[in-house]
Amino acid sequence: MGKITLDGMEFFAYHGCFKEEQLIGTKFIVDLIIETDTSEAEQSDQLHDTVNYVNLYQAVKTEMEQKSHLLEHVARRIITVVTDQFPSIITIELRVSKLNPPVGGKMKQISFNTSWKKI
Repeated sequence: MGKITLDGMEFFAYHGCFKEEQLIGTKFIVDLIIETDTSEAEQSDQLHDTVNYVNLYQAVKTEMEQKSHLLEHVARRIITVVTDQFPSIITIELRVSKLNPPVGGKMKQISFNTSWKKI
């Protein structure tokens, strides 16, 4: 088993409950850790024997481009598309962070963390 980490993916998106957030947008950071069987790739040195992280990034990017009100909804969509596209994934740890959230005071970010495990 091995873990592949896509750390600090930056996106400009339009997620939020306030009308302004859906019009103006803001920056988001997504961190994704997947666990998969990497033993074949460790021996073969072939990309087709592992989860291609370029394709993994593109899956996350596509979901970040779709507006949502809640970070929880964005995260669930990301997990759904990633598990559909990459059935060899065993576990996922995901963090979606909104930078400078409109909370009425200064705050660096707010994050939603979730995980998924194949049954």
